[in-house]
Amino acid sequence: MLTTQRKQLILDRLRQDGHLVAKALSEELAISEDTIRRDLRELAAEGQLQRVHGGALPASHAVGSLQVREHLATDDKRALGKAGAALVQPGQVVILDGGTTSLQVVQHLPLHLRATVVTHSPAVAVALAAHTQIEVLMLGGRLFRHSMVNVGASVVEAALQLRADLYLMGVTGVHADAGLTTGDFEEAAVKRTLHARAAETVVLATIDKLGAASPFGIAALNELTALVVPAATPAAMRKQLQASGVRLIKAE
Repeated sequence: MLTTQRKQLILDRLRQDGHLVAKALSEELAISEDTIRRDLRELAAEGQLQRVHGGALPASHAVGSLQVREHLATDDKRALGKAGAALVQPGQVVILDGGTTSLQVVQHLPLHLRATVVTHSPAVAVALAAHTQIEVLMLGGRLFRHSMVNVGASVVEAALQLRADLYLMGVTGVHADAGLTTGDFEEAAVKRTLHARAAETVVLATIDKLGAASPFGIAALNELTALVVPAATPAAMRKQLQASGVRLIKAE
């Protein structure tokens, strides 16, 4: 089997099964495990998969620039934003992550809502300006331009002083085994801290993030209060995620 054929087989197996074990595939194809591992390294370098101990997981494709992500799955993001906004209750302290789905949450919040929103996203803070009854607290730090959020020690230190009712978290990967992941080390640290300071954490995830993994871990799926997914999420994927113990909500 040619290298290109092996690589395509690897990607097909990942799409079909959601994971791949290098030793099992090497035995099936009667080739060395080192050959499979080389293929995995090369595919990982191309962003086609996420390597893990002993094999690989599908890579998240939700890692493009913010300008690109703004135009992806717009209908699903609107539905997720509406579902996320419906979870916010008057008087609550809510942490709102960065990203295009979080901006949809803001657009669906009632203008008369009285609440406190904490965010490390300048874009989310600006979008909340018209909500005059919402107190906006901004966590400042180094601007991570890829996601347009503030990261670093100052954000973590400020977050440690919070006691929030709800955290609406954004991630790039949601996998039954790998859990919640994202593509930047510092951003993952901020998300872990915000998650620890909230009584409830809910993730709003588009279909492209489901069954995928990124390099840096945040939390296990069963640590979430709920995972909100688009109504069009395939039944097999919903079943796989629910097997991890997470409560699933469909955004209609």
